[in-house]
Amino acid sequence: MATSENPAHKEGPVAKAIEKQTAKLPSDLFLWAALASMGVSAYLQTTSNPKKSLFIGQWAAPFLLLGLYDKLVKVEESD
Repeated sequence: MATSENPAHKEGPVAKAIEKQTAKLPSDLFLWAALASMGVSAYLQTTSNPKKSLFIGQWAAPFLLLGLYDKLVKVEESD
């Protein structure tokens, strides 16, 4: 499948560095991190620590978004 490349669009050095480092990570790492944060949040909620529970529970969405970004970068094979 051919991708249409826009020569005017170039990746910056920060994006290239992030993509280079995240390419070394397994794709399911972010999913496990999200599930772990949900589990720790549930545990803290049952141990009467609601503030920490909410704080850690909010980590799941960013982990999943990072996983999605990582997967898209790997699929697109950006330079």
